[in-house]
Amino acid sequence: MRKITYLFLLVFLVLIIGYSCSHIGQSDSEKSPYLNHQASVTYVGKEVCKGCHMDIYNTFSETGMGKSWDFATHQKSSAKFNASTLVYDTLPNLYYHPQWNGDTLQIMEFRLLGKDTIHRRIENIKYIVGSGQHTNSHIFDINGFLYQAPLTYYTQMGQWNLPPGFEGGHNSRFGRAIEPECMSCHNSLPVFDDQSLNKYDKVELGLSCERCHGPGSMHVQEKQKGNMVDIKKDIDYTIVNPAKLPWALQIDVCQRCHLQGNAVLQEGKSFADFRPGMKLSTIEDVYMPRFTGDDSKFIMASHAERLQKSACFLKSNTLDVQGSNGLKLTCITCHNPHVSVKVTGKEIFNNACIKCHQEKKCTAPPTELSKANNDCVKCHMPQNGTLDIPHVTVHDHYIRKPITQKQIEGIQKFAGISCINNSQPTAVSKAEAYLNYFEKFDSKQSLCLDSAFYFLQSCPNENALWIHYYYLIEDYTNLISFSQKLNRELLRDSWTSYRVGEAYMKQGKYAEAESWIDQTVSLKPKQLAFLLKQGNVKYHLGKIVEAQKIFEQILYLNPKYPEAWNSLGLIICNKGQGDLNKALSYYQRALQLDPDMENALINCLDIYNAQGNRKEFLLCLKRLYKIAPKNPVLLPMYSQFQIK
Repeated sequence: MRKITYLFLLVFLVLIIGYSCSHIGQSDSEKSPYLNHQASVTYVGKEVCKGCHMDIYNTFSETGMGKSWDFATHQKSSAKFNASTLVYDTLPNLYYHPQWNGDTLQIMEFRLLGKDTIHRRIENIKYIVGSGQHTNSHIFDINGFLYQAPLTYYTQMGQWNLPPGFEGGHNSRFGRAIEPECMSCHNSLPVFDDQSLNKYDKVELGLSCERCHGPGSMHVQEKQKGNMVDIKKDIDYTIVNPAKLPWALQIDVCQRCHLQGNAVLQEGKSFADFRPGMKLSTIEDVYMPRFTGDDSKFIMASHAERLQKSACFLKSNTLDVQGSNGLKLTCITCHNPHVSVKVTGKEIFNNACIKCHQEKKCTAPPTELSKANNDCVKCHMPQNGTLDIPHVTVHDHYIRKPITQKQIEGIQKFAGISCINNSQPTAVSKAEAYLNYFEKFDSKQSLCLDSAFYFLQSCPNENALWIHYYYLIEDYTNLISFSQKLNRELLRDSWTSYRVGEAYMKQGKYAEAESWIDQTVSLKPKQLAFLLKQGNVKYHLGKIVEAQKIFEQILYLNPKYPEAWNSLGLIICNKGQGDLNKALSYYQRALQLDPDMENALINCLDIYNAQGNRKEFLLCLKRLYKIAPKNPVLLPMYSQFQIK
C-alpha cells in the first residue's frame, strides 16, 4: 500500500508539474514582447512622431497611405473640372455634375424632363478619400454621419464616373454609409460612435505612423527620459518596427489593409483592435472569392493575397527554409512604406528581383526585353483591371511568368470563398463568411447559402447565425423558432434582434416585433435605420405620439433622412389634424432628397386625390408608373387613367 501511495503521489506531481510548465509556456507564447501592446499604451498622433522623425514624416506624407484621406480642397483633388462634365446613370435617369462653389466642392444630382430640371440635390463634400494615384472618392458629412457621394474621379482614365458598386442598377445615391470597416483602412484612427452605423466624433487626415508601428505613448515617454536603444544591435520593444518582425507577423501588418475582402471578426473583436505585431487571425478572418478558369482577375486591395500565391514567396517563406541568398520575400523587400511608389525608381524594384535571380538571367527574347525596357515588373507583374473597382488598373502582385491572352480569356465561374490569413478557420467563421458574401457582395450566388447551410450543420447552437441564414432565405417561421433559444438578457448583437423583429413584422405580428426592435435600438440608439423601424412598429400599433418623437429624433440626428420626413407626413394625417398641406410638405421634403421614394409618391397621390387636384394627381401617377409599373395597388389607376 505504501508503494502504491508513493507511486500515486509521484504521478500526481508529474501531472501538476507538466500542467504548470505547459500553462506557463502557453502564457509566454501568447504574451507579446512588444510593450506597446499593453492596453494602457495610447496613441499620440503623427505630429508627435514628427518631432524626432521629420524626414520620414515628410516622405511618408507623400505616399498613398499618407494621402489616403484629407479635406476636399483644390490642392487635394486630382480631378479635372469642366462646366460640361456630366455623368448620366441611365437606369434611374439621373445626372451628376461636380463643381466648385468658391472653395467648397459640391456634387449635384439632377433629373431633366425635356429641358426642364425637375429634381436637383446638391451636397457639399467635406473629404476626399484616395491618394489620387487611382481614384478620388468623395465623402459628405451630416452631423458626423459620413456618406459617400455618387461620383468618383478615376485618375488613370482622367474621367468622372459612378463609384465602385454604384453601377449596373445599384446606385445608392447619397445613402452609402461609411462604416468602421471602410474607415479602419482609409483613415488613421477615427473616433467612432459605436451607438451608430456611421457616425464619427473625430476623423483624422491620412494614415499615421502608428497604424504600422502601434501606439507610441510609451515610446515617447522612454525617449523623453533619455532611455535610448541602439536599434542597429537591439530591438526597441516600446514600439513595433515591422522590419524586425517574423515574416508572418510582418505581412499581417500589411494585409490588415492590403487584403480587403470579406472580413469576419472574431468574437468580441472590432476593426480597431488590431495592433502591429499581432497575428491578424486573432482579430479577423479574411475571405476572398475563388474562381475556376482564369486567375488573372483580382480584388483591388488583394496585394498580400496575390503575393502569397507567387512561387517567389512560397519558396522563400516555407518554414525553416531560406530563400535564395538567405532572403525572405515580404512586402518591404520591394517597397519602402515611407516613400511613395511614384518616386521609387524601377531600378529599386528590379534590384529586389536580381538579389534572388543573380545567376538565372531573363530568358525573354531581346525584342521583348527591349519593349519592356528591361523592367521585370512590366512582364512579371503586369497591370490588370480589378474585379471590384472599374476604370482602374493596378500591378498584379502574383509574380509569375507572363501568361498568354488565351489563358486570360479563360471562362470564370464562382467556386466559393477561402480564408487567406487563417489556414484553419472554424465552421462558424466559414458559415458567417458565406452569409456575408451573399448579403454584401453577390446575392445571386445560391452556392453561398448552400455552403453556409453546410457549415451551420456542425454549429447547431449558433442561434444568431441560423437566424441570419433564415432571414436571408426569408423563412421567418424557422427564424422565430431559433429566436426562442436566445438568452435575450445576454444578447449584444443588434442585427440579430433586428432580424427577429423584422421577421415578426413580416408576419404582421407587430406586438411581438415591438420588444425586439426596442431591444435593437437600446443596443444602437443612433442607428438611423433601426430608429426608423422602431417608429414604424409604434405607428402600426397606434402609438402615434411615441412614433412621432422617434421620427423627430431621426431628423434631429440627420435632417436629410428622407424616410423620416415621409413617416412624419403619415403622422400628421393619422393624428386627424386635417393639415393636408403640412403633410404634403413633409412628403415633398422626402422627395427632394429621394425623387423616387415610392411610398412618399403614393402618399402625395392620396393627398392630391383628397384635394381634388387632378393635374398634380396625374403627374404623380406618371412618376409612379416610371418607377413602379407593376405595383398591384396602382395597376387599376394606371388602367383607369391610361398611364403608359
